[in-house]
Amino acid sequence: MAQNTSRQRLVLASQSPVRAQLLRNAGLDFETCPAHVDEAALIAASSDPTFEQIALCLAKAKAMAVIEAAGADVVIAADQLLVCDGVVLHKPVDLDAARARLELLSGRTHELVTACVLARAGTVLWTHSETSRLTMHALSDAEIDETLALEGQAVLQSVGAYRLEGPGIALIAALEGDYFAMLGLPLVPLLAAIRRHAAQFLPGAGSK
Repeated sequence: MAQNTSRQRLVLASQSPVRAQLLRNAGLDFETCPAHVDEAALIAASSDPTFEQIALCLAKAKAMAVIEAAGADVVIAADQLLVCDGVVLHKPVDLDAARARLELLSGRTHELVTACVLARAGTVLWTHSETSRLTMHALSDAEIDETLALEGQAVLQSVGAYRLEGPGIALIAALEGDYFAMLGLPLVPLLAAIRRHAAQFLPGAGSK
């Protein structure tokens, strides 16, 4: 976890190691704090008409939860939905469920809906959402077996039961959209928003 030495604190409201690594790679000075919200309940109760709006609602809820719990000055929160045939899917609970998920996605196109929020002191400063489309190869049982053997429990952290930053990339036949957003964080627009609203957390800010 990166330590912020300035008076203000930038907090990533996520326990995702991929999101944290993307921010570290960009040189940001931040801390992490997982957001404890009931995502399934929020999705079920949502009256938002689009999947992007639902994802934004979840990201905002995470940001507000961390601001309240951690007293953070500036919070980055994100959410991602996997949609297949108009249905939102949730993370597999075990490896049997992961196998069933890969069998479901095999040879088909699904969507990753990613939303991101930048907030300060209870106020949302910036929001962003986008939808990516991914088409998976038609997978043999052997391919699924090998992927699960390579990945192990790590696939349970991915709603699709694959990791684009890992062996799961070999399962994908085509991608449409921003790769960073597919990983869970629309990094380029997020960094532009931080530059506008919280530039003190960017590399070299102390020398400006």
